[in-house]
Amino acid sequence: MRNIALRLAYSGTNYHGWQAQKNAVTVQETLENTLSQVCGERIKVTGCGRTDAGVHALKYCANFKTESGIPIDRFSLAVNSRLPRDISVTDATVAPDDFNAILSCEKKEYTYKIYNSRIRNPFYENYSYFYPQTLDESLMAEAAAEFVGTHDFAAVRSVGTETKTTVRTVFHYDVLRDGNLIVLRVCADGFLYNMARAMAGTLVYVSMGKIKPGEIQALLEKGDRRLTGPTVPPQGLYLSRIWYDGQVGKMML
Repeated sequence: MRNIALRLAYSGTNYHGWQAQKNAVTVQETLENTLSQVCGERIKVTGCGRTDAGVHALKYCANFKTESGIPIDRFSLAVNSRLPRDISVTDATVAPDDFNAILSCEKKEYTYKIYNSRIRNPFYENYSYFYPQTLDESLMAEAAAEFVGTHDFAAVRSVGTETKTTVRTVFHYDVLRDGNLIVLRVCADGFLYNMARAMAGTLVYVSMGKIKPGEIQALLEKGDRRLTGPTVPPQGLYLSRIWYDGQVGKMML
């Protein structure tokens, strides 16, 4: 039996998130149904984490065990021929037997896109947060730097999933502007529920003058979700990179 790791990309617009649910179409369910057809056996996959309804993935990792003998270099084409067009297996590799897409993950990067213009762009409608009031990316970048380091991030998470600790380490948080598009890119060893979207909303509040850039660490220390910015809409969020050791890590580059 092989343990196969997949690199995926998907648009989350038509799905109720990654995780399989009883009464909603999800990425996990769609992938499992397709893999079961291709492999000729019932397949259950382990994903590298949850993404909410409407959230996208530029790079996502999932693994599963199978007796199928399909050559690994043909696996992507075989699966993609049956998947809907908004999900794609971009690579596959045979992973060590003990590899687990979520437990073996070393760190993740999320990207959040804000379309900052007075006029809507229909091509970004499902792939960014339309925000017509002018944002100051320099102030946002100054505040974003305050998130970097090891902190208790309870102030920027939503209640919804249990976790042993709300302490995480953020390795970088970059803010870039390209014309009307503001791109927020944050990398951490793990993310709490809605953490990336709440951090982005807090940076929007900084630009609006509701929070000062230098107040971020003090707000984290208080741990009060009511004092930070809103949880911004899901369509602007992308899981953009994941880090692993070994062969799977090379595949995810």
